[in-house]
Amino acid sequence: MPPTVAVVGGGISGLAACYYLARGPRPPKVLLLEASARLGGWLQSTRTADGAVFEHGPRGIRPAGVVGTDTLHMVSELGLEGDVLPVPGDHPASRNRFLYTGGALHKLPSSLGGLLRPVPPFSRALLWSGVRDLLAPAGTQPDESVHAFVHRRFGQEVADIAVDSLCRGVFAGDCRVLSIRSCFPALFEAERRRRSVLLGLALGSGKERGAESGLSQRARAERWSQWSLRGGMESLAQALVAFLHPRGVELRCHAPLRRLHRHPDGRWKLTLADGTVMADHVVSALPAAALAEVLPAETEPLAQELRHIPAVSVAVVNLQYEGVVLPVTGFGHLVPSSEDASLLGIVYDSVAFPQHDGTGAASVRLTCCIGDAGRRLVRAELWGPGGGGTGTAAAAGTGGRAGAAGPGACPDPLYRQGAPERINRFLAEQRLPLSLIGASYAGVSVNDCIASAKAAVGQLLGQLR
Repeated sequence: MPPTVAVVGGGISGLAACYYLARGPRPPKVLLLEASARLGGWLQSTRTADGAVFEHGPRGIRPAGVVGTDTLHMVSELGLEGDVLPVPGDHPASRNRFLYTGGALHKLPSSLGGLLRPVPPFSRALLWSGVRDLLAPAGTQPDESVHAFVHRRFGQEVADIAVDSLCRGVFAGDCRVLSIRSCFPALFEAERRRRSVLLGLALGSGKERGAESGLSQRARAERWSQWSLRGGMESLAQALVAFLHPRGVELRCHAPLRRLHRHPDGRWKLTLADGTVMADHVVSALPAAALAEVLPAETEPLAQELRHIPAVSVAVVNLQYEGVVLPVTGFGHLVPSSEDASLLGIVYDSVAFPQHDGTGAASVRLTCCIGDAGRRLVRAELWGPGGGGTGTAAAAGTGGRAGAAGPGACPDPLYRQGAPERINRFLAEQRLPLSLIGASYAGVSVNDCIASAKAAVGQLLGQLR
């Protein structure tokens, strides 16, 4: 009888784990447990009557690197190639990105000429930051904050403005707290390999490209910066569910995990709201803090480590305006913490994916990302005490009209330096049949979540053979 693997959490990480578990020649019995009424997690898309698409979570995926290649291979296997909406390298959404400082938008350099002269908001040419990196000695610390790393290698302005904004846009976090090794491992490893971050990135790591497909080859040839799906990002989750059903994977919603216990025979006993199930191995795609609350008493050192991986919430407010023209054309703009503690940035959705604008009157779609500092203000003034408003009030305040809006919140972990190593060491020493995947541990992007699931399943299947 094949072993049973219970996957807890039905977001993209959990669905990807089931996908990789079910693809093998002799797959285990797989059970997916999701607490809510739907699968897909933050891959959630709202479609209006006229065909407009609004994303509650991620709105595009980057194709670069091994993780990007693997995700595109998955998309091909799921039969979604015809639904892919690419953003090629020569597109304005690929070339034009902005910072909002001093009450104005400033285009970030996208060519060599922009690096050779001072470009606001930077007081000197960014070329000198590159020279600094090439000459600086390699770091010796096992980890450090993102701000400290970038300040040491590229200077204070790059750290205070560019990287501060980037960390807010990607993690909704403080670059002075986030770990460089956890949040930007490619930069950390590049310095370790070549002493210089720029040289390390340029010369590469020698790693294989991942699972190639016609889609990933096309993405490289056309230099895609990102891609989405015609029906929205939720289409990826729906395709995964359709893939898993005929392969015998049991998908259960409304099944919150209450407690994990080790049975005397070494298996896990999972206590649910309506009973218990047994599993030889558990793959947890829960947020770290949520997993900590269901672990057995004998794993308290692990639970303590997990509780110290906090998370922040991001309010994602989708707005649509009719008869409005953007003053600039590009991907969007980020806002450094020195400018606004609440607003993280605004994505110009209609520029990258005009296919999602719908068939109604000409319109512009934007997404405002609001961080933890502004969360209470958003809840009180935009959605009301019950949190169920539409977003029209936010549009009225800017002189536009809201054709549609979709509120949402995406958890982003604030990585504690050294936490992944301590967690992995505890799991190995205790030989726990437990795998941890998802945004709490190895990156917050869709690619990162899928990659963490693939790596964990690969290791698990090797153990089960």
